[in-house]
Amino acid sequence: MKTRELDRSGLVVSAIGLGCMGLSFARGTKVPKQEGIDLIRGAFERGVTFFDTAEVYGPFTNEEIVGEALRPLRDDVVIATKFGFRIVDGQIQGLDSRPEHIREVCEASLKRLQIDLIDLFYQHRVDPNVPIEDVAGAVKDLIVEGKVKHFGLSEPGVETVRRAHAVQPVTAIQNEYSLWTREAETDGILDACDELGIGFVAYSPLGSGFLTGTMSKDTNFPEGDARSMHPRFTPQAMEKNQALVDLLKRVAGEKHATPAQIALAWLLARRPYIVPIPGTTKLHRLDENIATVDVKLTGEDLREIDQAAVHIEIEGERVPPQSAARVAQRLSSNHLSEGADFAAPR
Repeated sequence: MKTRELDRSGLVVSAIGLGCMGLSFARGTKVPKQEGIDLIRGAFERGVTFFDTAEVYGPFTNEEIVGEALRPLRDDVVIATKFGFRIVDGQIQGLDSRPEHIREVCEASLKRLQIDLIDLFYQHRVDPNVPIEDVAGAVKDLIVEGKVKHFGLSEPGVETVRRAHAVQPVTAIQNEYSLWTREAETDGILDACDELGIGFVAYSPLGSGFLTGTMSKDTNFPEGDARSMHPRFTPQAMEKNQALVDLLKRVAGEKHATPAQIALAWLLARRPYIVPIPGTTKLHRLDENIATVDVKLTGEDLREIDQAAVHIEIEGERVPPQSAARVAQRLSSNHLSEGADFAAPR
């Protein structure tokens, strides 16, 4: 496994990380705990050193699985988790990034993960009711105390990043980024990462599985799978968006690779500090994702993909309508608010 340096502070991680969310959250069927532990340890054996979780995944159970799996490997891995939600009786009840709550989440996450230091602590979503300077200051205090090593933000806007970075250097931004979700290229986030020396962690790098080429308009999602509520996963949208998968399949055939590997290799080629964190529950998919580091896309390959992709109009918004409405309301009502809604957090 090759490695990448996320930011100028020198945080080195495997070029492909593992998003652990799907082991216990948002995918309908939960993986038995021991299977989840075995998969995480299998990832490490294959060279993965970067593991992503959050308190809301479960809630709480995902951190417990990750903690148990990585306990004997602690000195050789980087563990990222997140704060920023109010959870009551196991249910997400909105956002909460008050400094006192950040500290509470940190202490609880340390126990569940069975560690004494969180390597990378993200604000999961921007809280319009708490100035980002207060959030960054709270994490800075935890860093001084030795409970957190690096500060991250998930789905922030550019001004939020700049204001946070002025208080406590931001190590990584975690936003959705893939061939069918490319806002990071136009909203200024990647430009800000270039300028400020911030790493970029791409979640849903395979379009929540769609870019693997294993789905179609006839795909039925299990009960509780969040994709069943997303506009891009209606039968009509998947049929239209198949054009993007067909593009990946064409390039994959030329490269003796798979569509998923081309999608991940394309991301790795965008910036040297981009680290995708595809999730999976299957070892053979894990092997497929990891093998991406050996797939070489030339400048001509990348131009071919981009020139073809620009003519493919993606059907469906990336979040459900009710989530998009909440985003718009927060953006218009509070200048502190930027980023994505808290529904179905990733």
